Amino acid sequence: MKNSSGARIEEFVLVGFSTSPLLQLLLFVVFLAVYLLTLLENALIISTIWLTPSLHRPMYFFLAHLSFLELCYINVTVPRLLGAFLTQDGRVSYMGCMAQLYFFIALACTECVLLAVMAYDRYLAICEPLHYPSFMPPSLATCLAAASWGSGFFSSMMKLLFISRLSYCGPNIINHFFCDISPLLNLTCSDKEQAELVDFLLALVMILLPLLAVVSSYAAIIVAIWKIPTVQGRHKAFSTCTSHLAVVIIYYSSTLFTYARPRAMYTFNHNKIISVLYTVIVPFLNPAIYCLRNKEVKDAFRKTVMDRCHCPRDAPD
Repeated sequence: MKNSSGARIEEFVLVGFSTSPLLQLLLFVVFLAVYLLTLLENALIISTIWLTPSLHRPMYFFLAHLSFLELCYINVTVPRLLGAFLTQDGRVSYMGCMAQLYFFIALACTECVLLAVMAYDRYLAICEPLHYPSFMPPSLATCLAAASWGSGFFSSMMKLLFISRLSYCGPNIINHFFCDISPLLNLTCSDKEQAELVDFLLALVMILLPLLAVVSSYAAIIVAIWKIPTVQGRHKAFSTCTSHLAVVIIYYSSTLFTYARPRAMYTFNHNKIISVLYTVIVPFLNPAIYCLRNKEVKDAFRKTVMDRCHCPRDAPD
């Protein structure tokens, strides 16, 4: 697969999951089911929040943004993977690979910042309950959500500017099921130090700083909850943020585990399974976690479904 002429390659080949045809078909069915359920779950959360006036609060405003982000996130990687399962064709054009990389990085960075914003919102709600409406007005919530999206897409654009300037002369085999930063950097035939430095610095800003904000917020929340005199009061206060905390732990643990040693992670095929965790499983689990742990969302969802399914009888003539 070496390009002896040194010309720039025009397409990459994603290895994906190289297994028997029967197992490929089984994986297709599993991934398709998870994909469709993820779309349904997140769409239901967005519509429930949109149609329920009592949920028009910052906490659920951010949750709706998270659900919309998950809808976009899973559409970046899974449809192409499903097509590869059926056609056994992992080819992707250079521009298609760069586009997938751009949106994947943008959405991943956006989620890191958005989870930090949601942690800050829970901090204000628990630690400053009397001043919460003035500290988190709808206008500020809108600005914070916009800043999450803007910072994620800007960070991705900066990374892509440096990665797309690199030359790829071959081989063009990517041992992954989507275009990610590390396998592309490993394939370049030009000096990649500058691109790696930019990737590292932006990762510090977009992953570690939001994680620090999350940890600081929950440290303050735990201290505030510990000061509540009754067990019932502590349980009620902590229950308002357990769903978000569970999502944070799952997302950050899988992301940090994957990108802690980016050069080494792609030398073993089984590490692709870890990538499935945060690209497919996390978007699938997030809606279930929020619905199962949040009584308001469950009640609003039941009411929305019942109102939509109820068909009143026609009045007699």
